[in-house]
Amino acid sequence: MKIKAGIIGGAGYTGGELIRLLIHHPFVTISFIHSRSNAGKPVTDVHSDLIGDTDLIFSGDISQDIDVLFLCLGHGESTKFLKETPVNASIRIIDLANDFRLRKDSNQPELNRSFVYGLPELNREAIRKAQNIANPGCFATTIQLGLLPLAHTGVLKEIYTTGITGSTGAGQKLAATSHFSWRANNIQAYKTLTHQHLGEIGESLDQLQPGTEIDLSFVPWRGDFARGIFISSTITTDLALEELYVLFEDFYKGHPFTSVSRTPIFLKQIVNTNKAVIQLEKVGTKLVVHSAADNLLKGASGQAVQNMNLLFDLDERAGLNLKPAAF
Repeated sequence: MKIKAGIIGGAGYTGGELIRLLIHHPFVTISFIHSRSNAGKPVTDVHSDLIGDTDLIFSGDISQDIDVLFLCLGHGESTKFLKETPVNASIRIIDLANDFRLRKDSNQPELNRSFVYGLPELNREAIRKAQNIANPGCFATTIQLGLLPLAHTGVLKEIYTTGITGSTGAGQKLAATSHFSWRANNIQAYKTLTHQHLGEIGESLDQLQPGTEIDLSFVPWRGDFARGIFISSTITTDLALEELYVLFEDFYKGHPFTSVSRTPIFLKQIVNTNKAVIQLEKVGTKLVVHSAADNLLKGASGQAVQNMNLLFDLDERAGLNLKPAAF
């Protein structure tokens, strides 16, 4: 029997990518795609890239006859939705917003639900046993994957991270900094040292390296491309480069979507896939960890499907065999 899935907020970028993945997933059928503003319209009227792939229609109604519900809403909207629209306790929820990622927000007595932080490379076994998943943020995912093996070894103290993201990271709603005329041939730092993903990154590092005060400085950048994130994190360590590569390769052994490369990495390796790739460079005592992932897939909808696969004891890779747009 196939898993019956519902999607709330199916008109945005993450909703569109989730639909693309689920209509081709071998073990899933989409029961409904909810959108208040597009109810009654064909999905392909909004997501024209899906023409020929689906005849689904956006719904204004919500069915409880499902196994899993994906929330592709704006940050802060998931809590409001669940309070206004009670969901049967048997239905598993995967939230792609930031409402339940932090420990203080993960237990929701009012909703009779608790959420597990859904980074499989960190919490795979907890995800398998969970009922509800808080899907990580895109920057948070890409930064953490570059740092988790180091936290596991206990060497993190001071980290300086820079990262650049494509315009789809800002969502579908137009803003001054998402117009093509602004993004093209342009770059800008934003939310310097204050980005909203710092909290969840800090909690994950503390999970692997507890009791250590880790100073993480993060400067994000808006890039002049559509999708993908490229991160460079710098730390100080006396460990040799070969030791570090073995450390990273051992840590990610058995995790199908995170690969360690000994040659330079680049965005086109991961765009359109659920992959993350990592590369190390070292000069003296300075280690730079480069990590890259697609913000809409491994950073959002792809990781949500990966989490669904774990929840329902499926092959972790099911529905996620995607080719990168490398040329």
